[in-house]
Amino acid sequence: MLTDLPEPLRERCDYIYSRLKIALVATLVLSFFFSAFLWRARPVELVAFWQGVMVLLAAALWMIGWAYRRSLGRENPEAWLRRAAFAAGMLGAGWGFAAAVFFPGSQAEHALISFVVALVAAAGLPLFSTVWWVYAAYGAAVMLPFAVVVFAHGTEFFRLFGAAVPLLYAAYVATAWHLGKAFSTAYGLRSAYDRLSNDNAAVQAQLAEQLDSLLDAHREVQAYGRKLSLFSERAPIAVLELDPRATILDINPAAENLFGYAAPEMVGRNLFTMLLPADDRARTEHWWTTMVQEGKPATMTAERCLRRDGLELACEWTVTPLVNDANDVTSIVLHGRDITQQRASERVRSEFTSTLSHELRTPLTSILGSLQLVQSGALGELAAEQAELISVAERNGQRLLDLINEVLDIEKIESGRLALVPEPIALKGLLEESLRLNQGYADRFKVHLALVGEPPDVTVRADRKRLMQAMTNFLSNAAKFSPPDGTVEVSARLEGDGVRVEVGDRGPGIPEKFRSRIFGRFAQADSADSRIKGGTGLGLSISKRLVEMMQGRVGFEDRAGGGTTFFLALPVMKAGAETADNAVRVLLTEYDSVTAEYLAMVLDKGGYHVDTAADAAASRELLSRWEYAAWLVSRRLPGGEDPVSLVAELRARLHNTKVIVLVGGQNEQAEAPEAAGNGIVDCVAKNDSRANILEAVEKWIGRVAPQPGT
Repeated sequence: MLTDLPEPLRERCDYIYSRLKIALVATLVLSFFFSAFLWRARPVELVAFWQGVMVLLAAALWMIGWAYRRSLGRENPEAWLRRAAFAAGMLGAGWGFAAAVFFPGSQAEHALISFVVALVAAAGLPLFSTVWWVYAAYGAAVMLPFAVVVFAHGTEFFRLFGAAVPLLYAAYVATAWHLGKAFSTAYGLRSAYDRLSNDNAAVQAQLAEQLDSLLDAHREVQAYGRKLSLFSERAPIAVLELDPRATILDINPAAENLFGYAAPEMVGRNLFTMLLPADDRARTEHWWTTMVQEGKPATMTAERCLRRDGLELACEWTVTPLVNDANDVTSIVLHGRDITQQRASERVRSEFTSTLSHELRTPLTSILGSLQLVQSGALGELAAEQAELISVAERNGQRLLDLINEVLDIEKIESGRLALVPEPIALKGLLEESLRLNQGYADRFKVHLALVGEPPDVTVRADRKRLMQAMTNFLSNAAKFSPPDGTVEVSARLEGDGVRVEVGDRGPGIPEKFRSRIFGRFAQADSADSRIKGGTGLGLSISKRLVEMMQGRVGFEDRAGGGTTFFLALPVMKAGAETADNAVRVLLTEYDSVTAEYLAMVLDKGGYHVDTAADAAASRELLSRWEYAAWLVSRRLPGGEDPVSLVAELRARLHNTKVIVLVGGQNEQAEAPEAAGNGIVDCVAKNDSRANILEAVEKWIGRVAPQPGT
């Protein structure tokens, strides 16, 4: 038992020493009554000697308890438990001595002494059983001398009784062991709960600090955007005039400052030779030729433009061909701006979002799981007060997790990193499912969700998960602000070439001064009712942007009779419309969000439709829904899953899918599986150049023409 955790062990030690006063009082009272009974039947000197011993033992118990309370013994519970075991053994020895010395006598005395021994042995259980070996020392000192004397001086019945004494002792020790285990579990649970509460408080403080940092970073990005806008308004942007062969004809001073060349040094030279790295020229020249042939304005982004000093810049170019009456391109005007700092800001925001997701959401999810495990009773029954505290901690932890998820969603949407997976969806089934899933939340406000009328039998093309998220935000918002025992009415109707879904409530309505910013970030009406209801003010903003990404629109209007109706409208798929995605699909399974974003960007720029999965479970789900031309899977997967085993498991689903393993450092490259015999066709380094990654994919599934401007 000395290997127990310090805190539970110390509490068990405290329990034993807190009961020493009870043991002291019980010892004196019972010994005096027993001495009074023996006073006339036994020699007075022997009874007095034994009574004196018991008084001394009681005094010793008081002194050791006093020493424990006055000393720093709580810092060394193991030593004090040994002292408690010694004291308990001496106390038990006092009663064992009485049993051995006073047993010879009449049958009435035999019965009394047997009763006293059984009583004393049983009374030690609530006193010393938190540590079973302390009770074992006490019980042995009480019962074993009695067993010996019963065999020596007892009748045939008492000898039989004496034979059962060791069994009774064993039963008592077993009981003490089980009680000690129960005490240990209870103390351990309380100690774990205290640590969990402290950790939760630390996480909440850290979350508040991170959210403040996020808002500060957002303000800095906004400030930078304002500065850049002011600079663009007052300072000329880089302007270059080129002929159809990309020969520079003229440049302005801003271009001279941007690239570090004087105008005479650039005029007459080829733009691509001067400003682009060698490995980017072929692709850009091909795009330039196509653009000149079409003669249409275009926009392109060059991630690597070279200055005179060798520094690489990222520039965004607006290309405007100038044509003559014969519709021939005579020259091309380029308006360019330096976006290097903007790219750096986007990387910082991406890294910050990744840190928020990993460093806060992951431990918070573990905390919630631990709280739910404790609340389920898996570690033992909880007292009502403990269960209530754990329930409060779980609710607040879930509230923090929801806030983190909403912040991550809005940041992904604003940075353009949120990818949708559109598919045909039967509108009626989705509405019925959304009502069923959100009724539990509405029950908290005593509100009923109802589908009014028969929805039109139409199909929309949307991302099921994100459309359900938008419906959930509308329904939860309506339920939150509806009066108790009210009804939130959901309906759908055709509207032109689309379908309109309405969610109506009977709440207080939208204040006039709040209407213009209701779909903004962190928007909340400044009313007492909304503050009581709570919320982050992100739900409607996220819903609006998600629906707009699915080619739809959202809005709200006052409801006749009071309340508000929020609606979303989506285009309806026409009968016989093509539902398959014509783009070549590639599945990317990578647990590290930053690496996944980089690889997805590379593949997307290459013209592929990229779906991303963070783990094996998400990969299984996506592979069951779509057929992919290639699957890029990380050599390391969360949960210790082996990608080779995962490929073998999903072989029946893969069909013609080419599997490429992504490796990181040298250790992963050394452990990379061979292609033969396992269905893997190639291995690619995650940190390889963009050109090499695309080359490895194109080698197996062919090249896809990238979109103009990529």
